[in-house]
Amino acid sequence: MTTTAIPAEAQRTAGPAPKRRPKREREGAAWVFLSPWVLGAVVLTLLPMAVSLYLSFTDYNLFDPPRWVGLRNYTQMFTEDPRYWRSVVTTVTYVVIAVPLQLALALVVALALKSMKHGKAFYRSAFYAPSLLGASMSIALVWRAVFNDGGTVDNLLGTGGWVNKPGWALLAVALLTVWQFGAPMVIFLAGLQQIPAELYEAAAVDGAGKWRQFLSVTVPMLSPVLFFNLVLQTIQAFQVFTPAFAISAGKGGPADSTLVYTMYLYDRGFVASHMGYASAMAWVLLLVIGIVTAVLFRTSRSWVFYASEGDR
Repeated sequence: MTTTAIPAEAQRTAGPAPKRRPKREREGAAWVFLSPWVLGAVVLTLLPMAVSLYLSFTDYNLFDPPRWVGLRNYTQMFTEDPRYWRSVVTTVTYVVIAVPLQLALALVVALALKSMKHGKAFYRSAFYAPSLLGASMSIALVWRAVFNDGGTVDNLLGTGGWVNKPGWALLAVALLTVWQFGAPMVIFLAGLQQIPAELYEAAAVDGAGKWRQFLSVTVPMLSPVLFFNLVLQTIQAFQVFTPAFAISAGKGGPADSTLVYTMYLYDRGFVASHMGYASAMAWVLLLVIGIVTAVLFRTSRSWVFYASEGDR
């Protein structure tokens, strides 16, 4: 191997290499750029959470100073408040109905869009639009009119107003969530487009039909995306508020059939001025969402397939 010597004149003209800034100076610049986010996280998230945790152990009515009561809010919640448990049952029922239906509809539409050759961009935007509008109070009020006595559903099916029937009101709330399937649909569509066509070709050569290809190729390859949508939509479903509040006129009726957890939390905190009790409810909700998310992550080991890692 031969080496080429750098002439002395070239070395003199090149000059010394630029000095790197000290590590402490580089870290200081990084913290300057991160400071808006850190300040926002502390002031708008961590500090309110700490105050909320303190208030959950107090009797606080928004007007008088908080009075420490220890675990009384929690014991009252679990042992003395039947409406609390009705809100829990209503919320779990809503999650069980809304999340599977929403994900199933999103996947079906994504599969249909994937096979389209013309107009895909238009239909993708059209199906995504409800996700932008569905969380607004105006759309929820329109939805209530559709499912009210004399509304569109009553005129078409003759079943009466769903929002006035305890057995149907929660279904009307769930259908509003299902109608907002645009966000998971776009994610499903992106995942479907990443599945190699060679897998379908190999399955077809082995004699697999469309249904077998869906079960043996699409579902395993799409399982990480399905898991992501499942976790995201489950967390959002536990925090549902606007549709139930609008459809029930803020009362959770009829017969508490639409009294979801967050609506009862709002009622205790801002209507009844029991802010300590509402803070305790909020922390229980946070704990439950964390447990459910952890269970989903734990069970994902048996059904989520990551191609880059082989068999999990």
